[in-house]
Amino acid sequence: MKTYVLYNNKSNNGKGGFAARKIGELWKDKELVFVDVFSIDDYREFFGKLESDDEICLCGGDGTLNHFANDADGADYDLKNTIYFYPTGTGNDFWRDLGKEAGDPPCEINKYLVNLPTVTVNGKKSLFINGIGYGIDGYCCEEGDRQRGLNREKEINYTSIAIKGLLFHYKPTNAEITVDGKTESFNKVWLAPTMNGRFYGGGMMATPGQDRLNPERTVTTMVMFGKGKLETLIAFPTIFKGEHVKKTKVVKTFRGKKVNVKFDRPVALQIDGETVLNVSEYTVETPGVQAE
Repeated sequence: MKTYVLYNNKSNNGKGGFAARKIGELWKDKELVFVDVFSIDDYREFFGKLESDDEICLCGGDGTLNHFANDADGADYDLKNTIYFYPTGTGNDFWRDLGKEAGDPPCEINKYLVNLPTVTVNGKKSLFINGIGYGIDGYCCEEGDRQRGLNREKEINYTSIAIKGLLFHYKPTNAEITVDGKTESFNKVWLAPTMNGRFYGGGMMATPGQDRLNPERTVTTMVMFGKGKLETLIAFPTIFKGEHVKKTKVVKTFRGKKVNVKFDRPVALQIDGETVLNVSEYTVETPGVQAE
């Protein structure tokens, strides 16, 4: 039996490969084979070579998980091998959602990689692990990418980017949100994520009531809207503890199986931390909807 450690060398600002090597200290009794995820050209071939008792351990961040889920789906892999996850990213919101902390040993994640929701953006459909960020959260990823391009060694502070965006740079949009066929319109929308888990953005508890394994496989959409920047700025920090949902004058949540969010101008969007530019709308569907 072999354990293939698939690591993302680009995670954690280029430190992911080094962090993945710590697996050797935790699993001294396993035969470890380290593989850079970017060296795998054909996942169908990679999965086809695995023995039934071989294991896989993913080492990276939320983006690495996202890519693996989509690569496995594209290769028609049925997740028959035991799959573990060990976080070596920066945000690690999936790990946080499982109630895990830094330094905890790898966790088996097979059950979290099935029946995932999909998002369609600009005609492209893909699976997602944590959530879809739309609004100032997409702007934060766009600005973080810009800063990282200027200085790869710089640690990106997304909270600082968000606050500066609220105060100076980001302009809210009007939005139409349709959940299971029912549409509501909102003015001056700052956030409109749809979540499979509770956390995104490196610790923001956008949807504290969302359970990624709920029997109905519903997702939760949260809308933060408001007339003025000051009211929104006061509400925004409470998102880190999930207390923003109590501020019903500026926050509303929806649970459902099919969601469409449409803005009145294109903005950046993020899927499990990966930025997509110039997006006017997105559609999320859960497995039950797709099967209909």
